[in-house]
Amino acid sequence: MPVITTIEDLRRIHARRAPRMFYDYCESGSWTEQTFRDNISDFAQIRLRQRVAVDMAGRSTAARMIGQDVAMPVALAPVGLTGMQSADGEIKAARAAEKFGVPFTLSTMSICSIEDVAAHTTKPFWFQLYVMRDEDFVARILQRAKDARCSALVLTLDLQILGQRHKDLKNGLSAPPKPTLRTMANLATKWRWGLEMLGTKRRFFGNIVGHARGVSDASSLTDWTAEQFDHSLDWDKVRKLKEQWGGKLILKGILDAEDARRAVDVGADAIVVSNHGGRQLDGALSSIRALPGIVRAVGDQVEVHFDGGIRSGQDVLKALALGARGTYIGRAFVYGLGAMGEAGVTRALEVIHKELDTTMALCGRRSVAALDRDILLVPSDFEGNWA
Repeated sequence: MPVITTIEDLRRIHARRAPRMFYDYCESGSWTEQTFRDNISDFAQIRLRQRVAVDMAGRSTAARMIGQDVAMPVALAPVGLTGMQSADGEIKAARAAEKFGVPFTLSTMSICSIEDVAAHTTKPFWFQLYVMRDEDFVARILQRAKDARCSALVLTLDLQILGQRHKDLKNGLSAPPKPTLRTMANLATKWRWGLEMLGTKRRFFGNIVGHARGVSDASSLTDWTAEQFDHSLDWDKVRKLKEQWGGKLILKGILDAEDARRAVDVGADAIVVSNHGGRQLDGALSSIRALPGIVRAVGDQVEVHFDGGIRSGQDVLKALALGARGTYIGRAFVYGLGAMGEAGVTRALEVIHKELDTTMALCGRRSVAALDRDILLVPSDFEGNWA
């Protein structure tokens, strides 16, 4: 067992063990990848205030996200194709999250279905929806999520049109992989991954194949997906989807103060400041730069969550201190999954939790609720002076 002390350790193992197309799917952004890089590097501009001689006994990272008790304010973000990073990946990640005491969010574009994850967990998880043109499919998948006792709907707003990710096109990304010479040569070096995949029947998009009209195999799925993202999604449709769901609603993909206020107007329970991990609008602000302005815009009218670039517990702390009530990790847990399966997801959570707890103490705080901007040293021009 390698000694894992950072998320970067897990990333390096993931790069060795997962097929190239699936590692690249995780570790890439759209177009020039500027926003993808900024999401990570902009955290480094924020420094921390060290405080001493403060009683640190009885510290706690416990919190609540949309009324749910969590061991720390960190949720596993929805990530498509997770079941291709490791066999039955969504099930493994959901079990790790449940045992650790943090929320797991299942993507519409998951390999394991809603029913698969529900059958292998004991507590409710969250479900993420991409709005499709097929209204009957949307209605049925929402009902399936209700039947599985999903406790929140995460509605993604920033993927009406798919941003171009060059690596995915060049790799011929598909699930399962298409048997080209290049792909087979790479898979031949990933024997451990291949053996695990041979042991599972879950190799297609489990929420779609067999559930969407006319989609019964990989080829028909490709055609269906290319046509189905709803380009006409607007705030009226968001309001109707909230009514249709009837439960907790989290709106993901908010990067503008005006959009944050519109989210409040439609009755969102939480919003997620996110640029889709730099995978959609390249050139957009990093999530951490956008966060303070959005917090100011909506105040305590809605719970503000944060997603984008978190690779450590210190990153979590910085987002919380800037006003977020919860955070999400995507790539950080996928690195762990691709490296070591369920144990790797657990290790990723352990690394982030320890860093959060230790940093919180050294900044003179005993609880995440006490984290505020006073513990940060933020450059005066951090949010930018944009014309």
